Amino acid sequence: MSSLSKSARFPLFILMLNLFIALLGQGMVIPILPEYLKLFNASGAAAGYLIAAFGAAQFIFSPIGGQLSDKWGRKSMIISGMFLTVLSDLIFAVSTTLPLLYIARFIGGIGIGIMVPSNMAYVADITTHETRAKGMGYLGASMNLGMVLGPGLGGIIAGFGIRMPYFFAGGLGLIATILCFYMPETLPKEKRKSVNKQATRESIRNQIVNSFRTSYFRYLLLILIMTFGLMNYETVYALFVEQKYGFDATKISIIITVGAIIGIIVQIWLLDHLIKRLGEIKLIRISLVMTAITLLLMIFKINLGYLLVVSGLFFAFNAFLRPTVSTLIANSAGDRQGYAAGLNTTYTSIGNILGPILAGLMFDKHINIPYIFGAIILASAFFITLQKPKKEQERSVAHD
Repeated sequence: MSSLSKSARFPLFILMLNLFIALLGQGMVIPILPEYLKLFNASGAAAGYLIAAFGAAQFIFSPIGGQLSDKWGRKSMIISGMFLTVLSDLIFAVSTTLPLLYIARFIGGIGIGIMVPSNMAYVADITTHETRAKGMGYLGASMNLGMVLGPGLGGIIAGFGIRMPYFFAGGLGLIATILCFYMPETLPKEKRKSVNKQATRESIRNQIVNSFRTSYFRYLLLILIMTFGLMNYETVYALFVEQKYGFDATKISIIITVGAIIGIIVQIWLLDHLIKRLGEIKLIRISLVMTAITLLLMIFKINLGYLLVVSGLFFAFNAFLRPTVSTLIANSAGDRQGYAAGLNTTYTSIGNILGPILAGLMFDKHINIPYIFGAIILASAFFITLQKPKKEQERSVAHD
């Protein structure tokens, strides 16, 4: 964080801690969820519905959270989102019926939906054009770290009781929520008032329609495509490696962990340097091509070392994409950082919903199809970056 101003470092650290804990909680429950559902005599279908409930809530509330962030301030929405994730974990921990689990997951999706756009808008507020990519990169790295450490930590804590990981995640979230109160608010009241005069609450449908007319719509499309491509990789990866290589869960977790750690390293130490050297658009183009190539390379069966290298390259170039595109969105959003961040998260949610469904269907046809299809999608996204944007002042949201 050395290039960031001193006033930005502490709030950014708290934001990173928030996302780390939120994603740590999500990661902790992944390995124990099948066993936990046995307490409710539930099957794998129930696990799918739980994931869908979380994704649906995030999809619905992300744009709302972004607008409320512009209206009421970043800090209040971040605190509210963190509190809802804590409530979700605790309800999940004490639930005795399956409907309560669905309610808990939906509440958790609401929390993430209103917290993530507010976090991104907060980073846009405390950074400059020169340091924004670094700030977004730190947020991405903290989320990746939470997902990397979560499954292993959840498995260890589950040794003390199948419900303990949920209590543990709730306790960590409560600590992070309390720390949020020490963060300064970055959106002055006078700016909130000006935003309120400009915009009224929109429906999700209207927001998505109006997003077509924003100066950063092509970047929202990139977010959607990137998320879709990553979910194609994640959803069937364990099954893919198991069937193609015959690897057990231990080897599969090693590959994923190594790849995710590589992603964290490049986001923290390489992202800012490469953006300064290449520029955002050029880095995005290179990353799109390389992620597409690595997806195709995965369909060739060689050995564990080969798979580690290819997976590592995929994670590295994928790690460049999201914070870089998010930076371009933030730079184009002007005073409506919360609104833009909400749309960012909404398009991410769409990818998170569509990606797993299509990946599963294609995998049932042939194990290589999801990777071939994902490579085609990512490669086609390259052409979106060739479009020359109009001047930002000539392109704005219809209701601005």
